[in-house]
Amino acid sequence: MNPFELLKNTQALKEQSAKLQSELENLTAEGSSGGRMVTVKVNGKFEMKEIKLDPICVDNRDVKMLEDLIVAAHNNAMENIQEQIKAKSSSLLGGMDLSQFGL
Repeated sequence: MNPFELLKNTQALKEQSAKLQSELENLTAEGSSGGRMVTVKVNGKFEMKEIKLDPICVDNRDVKMLEDLIVAAHNNAMENIQEQIKAKSSSLLGGMDLSQFGL
């Protein structure tokens, strides 16, 4: 392969990567558990941005259940944001398989 062509492709990939990073910051996903008693929102940087609790699940006698529901809702939100990231990156990177990068 021509080294100049490779350099050109590398620059295009860098630009696409920067665009993807910018767009990921604006993605949000929601996850829930316990029949939506616990709802969590995360962004494309995998940061939890919001948590909502149905007052019915706030019982100081069963804190363990609430902790489990929060973890489950967070995990669900993380799965949802990863799906969005895969879809977004696939369209921007021309269908490149990102599974080798853990995505």
